[in-house]
Amino acid sequence: MERQSRMRRLMTEVFELPKDLVLDLPRITLVGNVQLTLENHRGVVLYTDTHVRVAVSRGEVVISGQKLTLRSILPDEIIIDGTITSVSYIS
Repeated sequence: MERQSRMRRLMTEVFELPKDLVLDLPRITLVGNVQLTLENHRGVVLYTDTHVRVAVSRGEVVISGQKLTLRSILPDEIIIDGTITSVSYIS
């Protein structure tokens, strides 16, 4: 498993490929503190108006804030609206 991971990292560097695609990493885009887009997710683990936990390939992404709403959930993308105060990655 570790060998595959090293090979993938090497491929991204040699061929200048996007790491999020090759290594199956989440891509997080934050627009101010009002909207967050999370790509390459594995599903929502917890959803309240103050916390959203989303599973990713190597852990979870935790979004904290106020009046959080799931604007859309697609197979490869989640959009969260509200007042976002913090974003954490738990591996």
